[in-house]
Amino acid sequence: MSDTDSFIDEVTEEVRRDRLYLLLRRWGWIGVLAVVLIVGGAAFNEVRKARTTGQAEKLGDEILSALAQNDSAERASSLASIDAVTPGGDAVLNMLLSSSQVEAGSRQEAVDSLNAIAVQVDLPEIYRAIATFKALLLQSDTLPVADRRQQFEALSAPGAPLRLLAEEQLALIDVAEGNADAAIERLQAMRQDAEIGVDLQQRAAQLIVALGGEPEPLVAQQG
Repeated sequence: MSDTDSFIDEVTEEVRRDRLYLLLRRWGWIGVLAVVLIVGGAAFNEVRKARTTGQAEKLGDEILSALAQNDSAERASSLASIDAVTPGGDAVLNMLLSSSQVEAGSRQEAVDSLNAIAVQVDLPEIYRAIATFKALLLQSDTLPVADRRQQFEALSAPGAPLRLLAEEQLALIDVAEGNADAAIERLQAMRQDAEIGVDLQQRAAQLIVALGGEPEPLVAQQG
């Protein structure tokens, strides 16, 4: 019985081996294709990473070269000639460009550079908010008060990244319009906000005092 069982096992093993070879001949190309796809995908990712790194390094070198120029107008011209291939790189470039344009006295061009960032929907909200905020500050003497108020109110919406800074600007607009009571009420609410920073909290208190008010005792915990 032992010899018979051993013979049966050997035959069974041969049958299994034959079936395996048959399957490999019939479907082995799928495994080869899978290996090719895996290796090819890995190679593509490495090439893509290398290209992205190269583009970032090139942009950085060009920006540093432009910033090295002492004359603000020439610096702005050099920055404007740089071509950024990614939305993030373009945002950084336009931020730097706007600063140089302000130094060169080209305030409207600086506003245009910032607005170019503000309308890039593929950028994180914080970048667009900063650009809009800075553009509004640059237009404090040229943009109608109603328009500035409307845009700062949009920036002060719940959850907005620059919400409290926009509230501060709205309080200053209230003051400019002669509505000190509204400004004080807004500033008092700001000081109680759990997310307010120490510097902004102190500025709000100083402005309340300057407007003839008394800062209320703090009851909210800072976040």
